Amino acid sequence: MQNNSGDVEMVKDLGIKYRLLKDEIGKVIIGQDEVIHLLLLSIFCKGHSLLVGVPGLAKTLLVNTVAQSLGLSFRRIQFTPDLMPSDIVGAEILDENRQFKFVKGPLFANIILADEINRTPPKTQSALLEAMQERSVTAGGHTYKMANPFFVLATQNPIEQEGTYPLPEAQLDRFMFNIEVGYPSFEEEVSIVKNTTIGVEAEVNEVLSVDEILKYQQLVRKIPVSDHLYEYAIRLVQATRPDTPNAKEVTREYLSWGAGPRASQNLILAAKAHAALQGKFSPDTEDVMAVAKPILRHRIVKNYRAEAEGISIEKIIEGLV
Repeated sequence: MQNNSGDVEMVKDLGIKYRLLKDEIGKVIIGQDEVIHLLLLSIFCKGHSLLVGVPGLAKTLLVNTVAQSLGLSFRRIQFTPDLMPSDIVGAEILDENRQFKFVKGPLFANIILADEINRTPPKTQSALLEAMQERSVTAGGHTYKMANPFFVLATQNPIEQEGTYPLPEAQLDRFMFNIEVGYPSFEEEVSIVKNTTIGVEAEVNEVLSVDEILKYQQLVRKIPVSDHLYEYAIRLVQATRPDTPNAKEVTREYLSWGAGPRASQNLILAAKAHAALQGKFSPDTEDVMAVAKPILRHRIVKNYRAEAEGISIEKIIEGLV
């Protein structure tokens, strides 16, 4: 990248556009800076995110606002126990000429909000996860490509677990980030209540075009990374695996399962994007550390001892980083 002045200019431009995006989103969403940052990171990395938080924290509004500021089509799918794969993918119907015609489901948009993904049975979850992984779906023997760009932002309620179908670890691994959406601070909540009870809606302007998003996605992948950083990221992921030589003491004590190679790939990719958004032309260990928690928290499994002692996943990751 040092030799390509066009790429260097694009990194600078990306930093400017990122700040403009945050300003536009900030017209509607008060606080949640880290959540917004991670959502935009996942978009520039071409990744999907899982948003975990209690109801009423404006997760739907946030995703809709991000879609508006990026000029992307947005669909919200409410996941329920009776939702079938054809309800989200689409189905073949017989038209007036007695010919089969595929009618696309709500999955065919740029940004999909899969609301309460753990409320729907595994069959429908699998249909969504196939689209996420393959960026295409198969129906009636034909393959249909998803929109480009295509992002799935799924939400999960951490409190109500009755009547839910928790995502298996292998399927959780498809999400680049597990983003925790917390409560607002006192000052933020005062602003939220003031702004949402006056009957005036803020107008969100489009900051990026589809072509620009695709260009920035390519740019992130071209950012150079030192061998030292590759090794650092891989050592960090291998340290989460209890049965490997690189396992740390905290891993052997508190983890029953560690992260796979997809975590290493995502650490490097997210570190590249994180560096670019800070105006840096190459990532360092600080960038890997900044994205480690949302990348690792859904990929490692605590053992009974950790549960019994009340040791959190966050604490274990801090011990590893």
